Amino acid sequence: MTTVLHANPRQFISTDFTKQIVRRALRYLQSGFAIHLRGPAGTGKTTLAMHLAGLVGRPMVLIYGDEDLRSSQLVGSNSGYSRKKVVDNYIHSVLKVEDDLRQSWTDSRLTLAAKEGFTLIYDEFNRSRPEVNNVLLSALEEKLIVLPPDSSQTEYVRVHPLFRAIFTSNPDEYAGVHPTQDALLDRMITINIGEADVETEKQILVNRVGLDRTQALKLINLIRGYRRQVECSKASSLRACLLIGKICHEHEIPVSGKHEDFRDLCFDVLISRYGNGEPESELGLAKLLDQIP
Repeated sequence: MTTVLHANPRQFISTDFTKQIVRRALRYLQSGFAIHLRGPAGTGKTTLAMHLAGLVGRPMVLIYGDEDLRSSQLVGSNSGYSRKKVVDNYIHSVLKVEDDLRQSWTDSRLTLAAKEGFTLIYDEFNRSRPEVNNVLLSALEEKLIVLPPDSSQTEYVRVHPLFRAIFTSNPDEYAGVHPTQDALLDRMITINIGEADVETEKQILVNRVGLDRTQALKLINLIRGYRRQVECSKASSLRACLLIGKICHEHEIPVSGKHEDFRDLCFDVLISRYGNGEPESELGLAKLLDQIP
């Protein structure tokens, strides 16, 4: 059974940075085009996709890209059998029995969304093998989904005019990511999502975690400074900010380099996430912590 979701607008933080992306993306969706949000992990692509789906105003269906995903998990498959047995004894001396055994077809998420005009969110779609995503080509261009011969349905499904699709992906150099075929990229509009500005990260920490603005800013500057120091550009600082900020808030740990618990927390989270395993990375973090009052 496929679960249909509805967006929660309270989860989205609206700043000048996010408004500008939303304005562009929503314009493309309203004109009927699929959009592709591409950027490093932790930049809020999934949250942004769900916010956009909420603005479209239709129920949403969510798919997560996966190496083991099969085409049948997008389109549908035969999931069992239905049996119809008719006994005709109209003439008492004649017994007629008709036994009809048929396979039962179940639509999967892409087909459901296309039929009903829902919004499809395909999160990290390039973690799925390219051949699995080939079914999307006709869905986005010809507005048809071709069903397999054994579907016991019609040969194809027409895509509802209100169907919309939002894709997210991580950069190609990430582990477990497949290169996306050009034909699929050509059928969507790609928006590159970079790291949020300081004001956006600060608003997220204040609203979601409960830190005050001063503590939020100190934490953001610490993590950004450490990432610059170790020359890390692969991941965003937002997830680390949220993780450390949540623990600090819930356990009343002050954002201060003089507090032992805060220092331990930063070492546990940041060294494994951004450090390169060299002693210099730990020494560099210790120096940055010493500068936080």
